[in-house]
Amino acid sequence: MRREALPPHICTNINLFAWGEIMNNSKLRRRNKNLRELPLHIMLIPAVVLVGIYSYGSMAGIGIAFQRFVPTNGLFGSEWVGLQNFQTLFTMPTFWPIIRNTVFIALSKMILHVVVPVIFALLLNEVANIGFKRSIQTFVYLPHFLSWIILAGIFKDLLSPSSGAVALLMSPLGIQIPFFLGDKFWFPITMVLTDVWKGFGFGSVIYLAALTSIDPSLYESAMIDGAGRWKQTLHITLPGIQSTIILMTVLGMANILNGGFDQIYNMYSPVVLDTGDILDTFVFRLGIESAQFALSTAAGFFKSIVSLLFIIASYYLADRTAGYRIF
Repeated sequence: MRREALPPHICTNINLFAWGEIMNNSKLRRRNKNLRELPLHIMLIPAVVLVGIYSYGSMAGIGIAFQRFVPTNGLFGSEWVGLQNFQTLFTMPTFWPIIRNTVFIALSKMILHVVVPVIFALLLNEVANIGFKRSIQTFVYLPHFLSWIILAGIFKDLLSPSSGAVALLMSPLGIQIPFFLGDKFWFPITMVLTDVWKGFGFGSVIYLAALTSIDPSLYESAMIDGAGRWKQTLHITLPGIQSTIILMTVLGMANILNGGFDQIYNMYSPVVLDTGDILDTFVFRLGIESAQFALSTAAGFFKSIVSLLFIIASYYLADRTAGYRIF
C-alpha cells in the first residue's frame, strides 16, 4: 500500500521542531560540560594571575631599553633616548664576538641534543632484557634532575689538570690533558659535551615513545626478506621516527640564542671570556654587576626579538615538514 506524503506545512513544522530539539540538547550538553569544567578553570586562576604578573606585567620594563635610565627617577622619570642604547650596544667591540659564541654553543647543543638521543634510543630499543633496559634508562635520566650548581662543582673536580680524576687516570699513561675549563679552545667544547651528557637520557624519552608506534609486522616482513638489523634500522626504524626527528630539530631553532646561562655562569672564568662568554652572561654582568640597566635591557630585548623570529620560523617549518600545528 502506497503511503501518502505529508503536507508541506506539516513537514516544515516537524523539521523545525526536530531542529529546535537538537539545538536545545546541544545547549544543554554545552552547559553541563561548562559546569563540569568549572573547577578546572577555577584551579587555573592562580597560575593565570602569576603569569600575568611575572610574564606580562614585567614587560613594562622593556621601556628601559629606550631610556637613559636612572633608578632613582624610575621608569617614568628617566629621559627617553630612542635607539641610542641599541647603537651603543651594537658598536661595542665585545658584542658580536659574544653573539658568535652564543650561536656556536647553542647550535652545537641543538644538533647534538637530537643526534645523541636518537642514537641512544635506537641502541636501547635493541635491548631485549626489560630489567636491564629499565636500569639503563633510570641511570641516564638522573643527571637531568641535578642542577648545574652541583654539576659545576663535580666537573671542576673531575677536570682539574692537577688533582682531577681524569688527570690522575691519564698521567700514568703519559697523556697530558688540557685545562678543559681554563682553555679558550676547550671551554666551549666542554660546555657542549657536558650539557649533552646531562640531557640526552631525558631527551631520548620522546624517541623511545616514537619507536613504539612502528608496526612490528614491518620488521617481520623485513626479516623474511633477509634484511638484518642495520637494514631494518635504515629502512624501517629511521623512516618511522623521521617526523619526530624533524619536529624536534625544527622546534629547537627557537633556542638559537640560549647558550645555557646556569651552566656557563657556574663554570666559566675571566680567562675564557673570549670564547665562553654568551649573551645571557653578558646581560647579567651589564645589569647586575655593572648597573648598566639600559644597555642590559637593550641586549635582552634584542635577544627576545631574535628568538621570537626564530620561534615563528620554527613553527612554520614544523607545520610544513611535520604537520605540527599549535592552532
